[in-house]
Order: sequence, then C-alpha cells, then structure tokens
Amino acid sequence: MMRSTIRKSKSLATFVVVTSVLITACSDQAPSSTSAPDEITGRWYSEQQVLLGNQIYDANCIDCHNPKARGIFRWNQPLEDGSYPPPPLNGSAHAWHHPISVLLKTINDGGIQMGGKMPPFREVLKDDEKIAVIAYFQSFWNDEIYSRWLQRNQSK
Repeated sequence: MMRSTIRKSKSLATFVVVTSVLITACSDQAPSSTSAPDEITGRWYSEQQVLLGNQIYDANCIDCHNPKARGIFRWNQPLEDGSYPPPPLNGSAHAWHHPISVLLKTINDGGIQMGGKMPPFREVLKDDEKIAVIAYFQSFWNDEIYSRWLQRNQSK
C-alpha cells in the first residue's frame, strides 16, 4: 500500500513537472532548470536548487517576504495606501494554489497588477534563479500542502 502511494505520488510529481514545463515552454518565462522528482522527497526540485534559491531569496526577497518566506502577518488586509503587503510563500497563504507558470509570471512581472508593491524581476534574475527561488519557498511547504498543490495543478 505504502509503495503504491509513493509510486503514485512520484508519477503525479513527474506529470506536474512535465506539464508545468510544457505550459511555460511556449512563453518567454520557460523554466530552464526544473528537474525530475527528487528520489528521496518526491518533489520536483533538487537540494542544489533549494540552496541556490536560499541565496537568491536572501539577496532579493527576504526584506519583504521575511525569513523562511513567512510574509507579513496581515498579508490579506490592505495597507493605508490601499496596496497589499507581501504574502507568505511558505504554504500558509495562497501562493501554493498557483502553478509554476503563474509563480514565474509574478516574479517576472511583479505584484503591482495584483495590488501589491513587488517590483518585476524579469531583468534582475536569470531563469534558473527564479526557478530556484520557487524551489526554496516550496521547500517550506509541508507534505500535505505540496500534495494538494500537485493535485490542484495536475489538471492545469
């Protein structure tokens, strides 16, 4: 039973990674460094991507999204100027709902169109650095959230 569940999880993870790559391959936001699911964790990213993502996050994201991608406490309530504060990326807010292609679009284009203040990083970060940042903050997602993300994005 356990092996069957692990096998299904790995198959689902592979499907999601391949689907995400195919979806984004037709755009200018195609990830260049997604990998097959990690044999130990079953997740699409590698330990090296998480380590690189940590460095990129610390240099570019931590000031707004806080350590360990915690975001701001009342992230879903507008500030005095009407904009929204940076959300948590650690699986406790809405970032886990989105496929990699949407997360990349937000990194590339920024969050201003969605009511936030995040600047665009299209010209600041390389594609593999953007993918690594996603790997880094997804590494904080517990197995339940990650599994729900896989299931939710399987059909997209």
